[in-house]
Amino acid sequence: MNKTTLQVERPQPRQVRRADLAPANGYAIVVDGRFKTEFVDENAATKAAAELLAKYSMLKIEVYDAASKSRTLVRIATSATQHAC
Repeated sequence: MNKTTLQVERPQPRQVRRADLAPANGYAIVVDGRFKTEFVDENAATKAAAELLAKYSMLKIEVYDAASKSRTLVRIATSATQHAC
């Protein structure tokens, strides 16, 4: 009598990035003090941050530059027509 063995394929464990550690290179979006999405290009990071801020205006969103280790606060662009009454 032949015994068959059941072999289950296990997926490779996913590398989870810690939200409190700054990336080593590129740019990242920082939401309320937590590192979120990483980008290679500063323009892409700024555009994504502006879209996120437009959708959720209560958040504090910054773009982190790993080369200079600095953060730039992203603000909602307001036009003069919005303030005219």
